[in-house]
Amino acid sequence: MNLSEQLPQAARPAAETVVPVPAPVFARFGRLAVEVAKFGVVGGSGVAVNFLVFNFLLHALRWAPMTATVLASVVAMGTNYLGFRFFAYRDRASRTRQQIVLFFAFSGIGVVMESALFYIGYHGLGMSGALGSNLAKALSIVLASAFRFLVYRTWVFQHGTKPGAGAR
Repeated sequence: MNLSEQLPQAARPAAETVVPVPAPVFARFGRLAVEVAKFGVVGGSGVAVNFLVFNFLLHALRWAPMTATVLASVVAMGTNYLGFRFFAYRDRASRTRQQIVLFFAFSGIGVVMESALFYIGYHGLGMSGALGSNLAKALSIVLASAFRFLVYRTWVFQHGTKPGAGAR
């Protein structure tokens, strides 16, 4: 047998056609993953502040549950603004009055949502006591955070505003 001759290869099944996903799709998904991660870091620190203030007011100082949850949410809102503005969304439009107003308006709506959900859990479902109140607080934060993520990225910290437009 001559080594330069090639032996016929066994019939191979036709390879399945794989449609490549365009690179921009991967890049877009990657940017969204980074954004979600940064939102999670800032949001997680806000949740920690929220729980610490809430538990201190409710259990240590014996404040009313609704007062404790609203005040804790407002304190967390302030710390979250700093985290979002200077960490999570620092690459987006520069700080404007409109951005600040929108952030606190939507955050206020988030506080109302969170407080209403907490009220339902604490009073309506009987989730009182140390464990129950914290569970009601956690559920209310999770649900209100989904709303916050969508409005912050869509309306508050927008991409690509025109230079000089609305800057103050």
